[in-house]
Amino acid sequence: MSNKFYVTTAIPYVNARPHIGFAMEIIQADCLARYHKLRGDEVFFLTGTDEHGSKLYETAKEKGMTAQELADENAEHYKDLKDKLNTKYDGFVRTTDEAHKKGAQKMWKKLSEAGDIYKDTYEGLYCVGCEAYILEKELVEGKCPHHNKEPEKLEEENYFFKLSKYSDQIKQAIETDELRIVPESRKHEILNVLKDGLKDVSFSRPKSNLPWGVDVPDDPDQVMYVWCDALSNYITAIGYEEETDQFKRFWPADVHVIGKDILRFHAAIWIGMLIASGLAIPKSILVHGFITSEGKKMSKTLGNVVDPDDYASKYGIDAVRYYLLKEIPTTDDGDFSKERFRSVYESDLANNVGNLVSRVIAMTGKYFDSRVPESEKNNNLIKTRVDEEWKHYEGALKELDMKRALEGVASLADFANKYVEDTKPWVLAKEDPDRLKDVMYDLLEIIRHLGLMLTPYIPEAAGKILAYLGMSDDKRDYGKLKEWGGMECSASINKAEPLFMRVEEA
Repeated sequence: MSNKFYVTTAIPYVNARPHIGFAMEIIQADCLARYHKLRGDEVFFLTGTDEHGSKLYETAKEKGMTAQELADENAEHYKDLKDKLNTKYDGFVRTTDEAHKKGAQKMWKKLSEAGDIYKDTYEGLYCVGCEAYILEKELVEGKCPHHNKEPEKLEEENYFFKLSKYSDQIKQAIETDELRIVPESRKHEILNVLKDGLKDVSFSRPKSNLPWGVDVPDDPDQVMYVWCDALSNYITAIGYEEETDQFKRFWPADVHVIGKDILRFHAAIWIGMLIASGLAIPKSILVHGFITSEGKKMSKTLGNVVDPDDYASKYGIDAVRYYLLKEIPTTDDGDFSKERFRSVYESDLANNVGNLVSRVIAMTGKYFDSRVPESEKNNNLIKTRVDEEWKHYEGALKELDMKRALEGVASLADFANKYVEDTKPWVLAKEDPDRLKDVMYDLLEIIRHLGLMLTPYIPEAAGKILAYLGMSDDKRDYGKLKEWGGMECSASINKAEPLFMRVEEA
């Protein structure tokens, strides 16, 4: 049986259209999913939308719509990312789905049966933008640091989850890397939160204040707060309620991909819920940073909000994916710059990859009638370079460092271009035809390996590269594909169209 790989994104709130930060998150998860599919693993990639809460309910009222109508309308924008960003997710969960609601209610009952749910009065500061209670020490000049608004003071009777009971177990899981937090700095951050022990968390809200949510089992006057509702999506979407074969196969998750602002929710509250309900905890949490625009925080007022659609329509989806995976650090903040985007597109994609592929395939057509030349396949220098790149590539992806892996691929393309300039096939064609066969074989082989390595990153262009080399999907056995010498001598090479078109600025 093949290995399984289950990767998830966080589920964004549907009060607004997808922004560039979530575009990066879903592309990161898609890259990991595609890499494991390339390896031959059985993969499930989940994304979705968080659709309950006061913010959506109030916005719907202002628009003269029901909350469900607004949720339906906005959820479509997130579903569209499958095509707009070429993300091949396997499941899309909505927290208004009946299957999700039943699964969340089952989770609630498990926590209740464990004696970990109790009723009490809660008084605290509530940020509508975050849809979460916020501590006074987290405020900046009295305002939420994420939304720059003063929180509301609320006093409600609701249910609580005994998160404090699980502080030590959560801490131990993180310290021992049973739950791996990537990067290490985020591991230290959450351990610092756990140092003084966790407090119990408010787990529901009265319907009198929030009539839009998942009903609390056996209490018609309360709806679930975000924790049991939204966080449980990772299990409800794969069949938790009925404990299907799919659930048994894929849980626990191998990687939760999330933003740094929701680390505490995932590495503390979610883990406590799973331990209390008797379920396995996820294997790892990959935490990415935020994206600025031209060095500044994105803002409609500043007019610097980046719409990934604009760049995808002009440069292609692969270009957007490449920039977000290579130019933005996988686990840190990064900047989206129009000038840098264009520079990366021209240097890395159009020149370093696109021009290389076009030249090599054109020379194969010119010198060998579009057939792989007969070669001894004995260039150990080139073979060693490619083997080393595979080790670097797989090592980086094992550490969930997509940027580092892709930088290595770009370096291999660079190496191939230098090999063209050093060997000068156009000179060899006149002076040393036998040497030309070996050089052109080497170049075709490097391109094949580049196509494979780029598959998780820029799948459209990578697919074209492999198709030019006559490689159909049914010929892609990962173990054999990584070996040097996979190009069959005398095999036909297809004519190549430009992979990345020149884009003229208006």
